[in-house]
Amino acid sequence: MSLLIRGGRVITAADDVVADVYIEDETVTLIGRSLDVQAERVIDATGKYVLPGCIDPHTHLDMPFGGTVTIDDFESGQISAAFGGTTCHVDFCIQGRGQTFAQALETWHAKANGKTLIDYGFHIAVTDLREGGSLEELATLPDQGVTSYKLFMAYKGALMVDDETLFRAMEVAARSGALAMVHAENGDAIDVLVQQALAAGNTAPQFHALTRPPELEGEATNRAIQLAHVAGCPLYVVHVTCKEAVDPIQRAREQGWQVFGETCTQYFFIDSTFLERPNFEGAKYVYSPPARDASNHDVLWNAVRTDALSAISTDHCSFLWDGQKTLGRDDFTKIPNGGPGLEDRLKMIHHFGVGQGRITLNRMVDLLATTPAKLFGLYPRKGTIAVGSDADIVIFDPAKRETISAASHHSRCDYNLYEGTEVVGAPEVVLLRGRVLVENGELVASPGVGRFVRRARFGEQLAPTGATVSG
Repeated sequence: MSLLIRGGRVITAADDVVADVYIEDETVTLIGRSLDVQAERVIDATGKYVLPGCIDPHTHLDMPFGGTVTIDDFESGQISAAFGGTTCHVDFCIQGRGQTFAQALETWHAKANGKTLIDYGFHIAVTDLREGGSLEELATLPDQGVTSYKLFMAYKGALMVDDETLFRAMEVAARSGALAMVHAENGDAIDVLVQQALAAGNTAPQFHALTRPPELEGEATNRAIQLAHVAGCPLYVVHVTCKEAVDPIQRAREQGWQVFGETCTQYFFIDSTFLERPNFEGAKYVYSPPARDASNHDVLWNAVRTDALSAISTDHCSFLWDGQKTLGRDDFTKIPNGGPGLEDRLKMIHHFGVGQGRITLNRMVDLLATTPAKLFGLYPRKGTIAVGSDADIVIFDPAKRETISAASHHSRCDYNLYEGTEVVGAPEVVLLRGRVLVENGELVASPGVGRFVRRARFGEQLAPTGATVSG
């Protein structure tokens, strides 16, 4: 099918022009003013933004955790993503204890099979190099398009790896062309603080944050940076929350090291006082690393503006408040860690970032689409609007007003982190490879159209299909 998007304001990380975009055979084939072409469908985008589909490099769908499973599977999670203008995500395939990496990937591919509405890839989360996967097997994963390795420095006794495993995986990443990723918190010290809190009878949700202080995120971030530098591998620090972690990332980047950091939407808006809300409402805001003191909000806005941090993800990891979060009513350590947000990222960052002058439109596109595509082997097929790129496009109405609420979101989660927040600007039409997924608030495609993307190695490009250039 051919489709012409007429007269919109086409915004990429580098450009901002009024132009037409012509799509044929799933790709962008022409970009120019007043294109003289015939199309089977024409969408008038006058007065609207035409953005590349957003990429979320950090999600957890259908993931077991803490004796339960996230409430959003690949179907509901990807529907939420599509309504929020996200057309590709990279989910975490968690290696179970004793599992090979091949077995873990087989499990995650089965979770996605037949349910996908947007395109997707997988990171591999390394948890066991003794009884499960081997370093040799890990080195082969980039040949399968799995080009990022995640290591947890926290969750002792569950997902956490020791420094030897961390360093050995980094050495493999350096050889195999993969990007090493870390959840950076000092899990050993956290475990001590947690045991002390419980022994003192401190079981309420706010002690989740109090036992995971920002200094322990800063220490682990610096440790991971130094180990990656010695190993010679690129490093991506996920969900950065605070000055203590931003500072070592910024120093490394100033030295020219291949170190990148992301933060998540919630860390700009939620602070540690939310965990103190009465009637166990604070459990809704339990995720790791925890919400910090509100003084860090400006730190993070400055970091994404100056490229000390390079991407904004969601870490979408949704659990019901009633029935899942409440498992920890008498013990904060039993509250499943995670929150929803896959649908809200673009609207929140546009309204509070662009709308309030903190970042530019170009920078927003860079943070939500282009840099994630470049770092995770999806660019230029995805993450931009260019001739030959996949026609993953969001037609965004900058004047549309919405109130964010669990009553209207598409996640199965029974609460929303930003409940009642009024935003100006929202997606109107969302396309995946030229196929309309969402239009005027309605889902018009069926799950099953999303594809697994075999990503390129770090620093390499995922070649787009051939196309014709127009002036």
